Amino acid sequence: MGLELLTSGELAEKLHKSAAALAQWRYKGIGPKFIKLGSGIRYRASDVEAWLDAQTRQQTGEQVSA
Repeated sequence: MGLELLTSGELAEKLHKSAAALAQWRYKGIGPKFIKLGSGIRYRASDVEAWLDAQTRQQTGEQVSA
């Protein structure tokens, strides 16, 4: 299947953010897509990569497209 799931802690470490920051992103709907499995949260590596691609900019003043 090749499905890689990351925990909040694993993703936070990769992004150099805190798990609390990821929780805020989930609350605000601004982070990568996530999967709620029971009481845990997981992130598909492919969803994280797609989200990172969408964050890529050429200049600092560039607007985010919706």
